Amino acid sequence: MQKPSIAFVSASWVALFIGVLGFNIGLWNSGMQLNEKGYYFTVLMYALFSAVSVQKCVRDKLENIPVTEIYYGLSWFSILLTMVLLIVGLWNATLLPSEKGFYAFAFLLSVFGAIAVQKNTRDAKAAVKAMVGDDKKNF
Repeated sequence: MQKPSIAFVSASWVALFIGVLGFNIGLWNSGMQLNEKGYYFTVLMYALFSAVSVQKCVRDKLENIPVTEIYYGLSWFSILLTMVLLIVGLWNATLLPSEKGFYAFAFLLSVFGAIAVQKNTRDAKAAVKAMVGDDKKNF
């Protein structure tokens, strides 16, 4: 197991940071009512959690780590639900098309960043564990 490169780890954190920060700055500066801002913020936070959960479930299954089917299904349902909620919200919003596109792409960048950060974190821990295991074999 090889540790992820510093460049990929950095790019993942930057993608997550820029996506979340951009989305939230857009919300802060928007003319939406507070309940609308809360809706979009909650959808983003739910999506980030769901994306990490899906990544973990998929990876656990690939590594033959037990995952209950209900949790696996709920994770996929959750990430898909967040996307549907965002689409429905933006479809019905009284925003310019450019603003709708901004929120959609900031959302997708955030979700990608969350998945990549989770993957890198897990890969880095696995690489350290593999190195420690190899060192023990040499003694």
